[in-house]
Order: sequence, then C-alpha cells, then structure tokens
Amino acid sequence: MKTTRVNFTINNETVSLDVRPYETLLETLRERLNLTGAKEACSMGSCGACTVIMNGIPVRSCLVLAPEADGAAITTVEGLRQNGKLHPLQQAFMEKGAVQCGFCTSGMIMTAKALLDRNKKPTKKEIIKTISSNICRCTGYKKIIEAVEDAAKKV
Repeated sequence: MKTTRVNFTINNETVSLDVRPYETLLETLRERLNLTGAKEACSMGSCGACTVIMNGIPVRSCLVLAPEADGAAITTVEGLRQNGKLHPLQQAFMEKGAVQCGFCTSGMIMTAKALLDRNKKPTKKEIIKTISSNICRCTGYKKIIEAVEDAAKKV
C-alpha cells in the first residue's frame, strides 16, 4: 500500500508519519497518535465534534486528509492544558455545566478557542454565531455561551 510521509506539529510536538493518501486527519489523531479528544460523529463536517485548530483556523478533521496536514501546526483539545492547568475555556465549560454528555465538548472548545484567539472580547452575538456551526444535542447552548463569555474574561 502506498503511503506518504507527512511532518507536522501537533500540540507543540513535531510528528513525522507515513499515512495512506485517503486517511483523514481525524483517523491519524485518534488511531495513530492516541489523541481522542476530537470525536467522529457525522463524518461529513456538519457537526463539529472533530474540530481542531490547524494553522490558526478551526477545521473539521474528518474532512482534512492527513497528507494535507503536511507542514501544519495543529492544536487539539489535549494541547490546551499547560503546566498541568486546564485552559480557561476547559475550566469554564466544567464550572458552567456546559459539558453534559461531553461528545461535542472538545469541538465546541476548539471552535471557541479559535474565536478567542482572534477576538479577546467577543460579543454574545459573535459567540452565538461562531458556535452555531457545532451541534450539541444536550445543553441547549445557554451554558456553552456562558462558558465562552466567562473564559473570555480570563484569557
């Protein structure tokens, strides 16, 4: 089977792997690198459960082929923890009860992180618009919005 060598940075660590040309970034993260925060749900990029940040932009890792990640800087939810401390978004999601079943949580957090990286003080309307691309079947979004608002005060 033909493979392609890819080199990228994941959570500030350099990785070099041989991947199949049709292998998704999500498969690489979960099955090869044991980074299971990004979840496979719809496999069509519709739900956002697999969202990671690639080169500063939130992407659906189920839609990115692993060879496309060559040379990229990727951050997953596991990479947000620094010096043993949760990122303010992770902490706020727990404190505000925005985690219910938890399936969408990592994708929501990564989408919100990309927002806060480009806008330290988003309005409620901007938060709602940003996370509207991610599906949550449990929380009704109120607690998620509150968690992002709270985290914005701390980043």
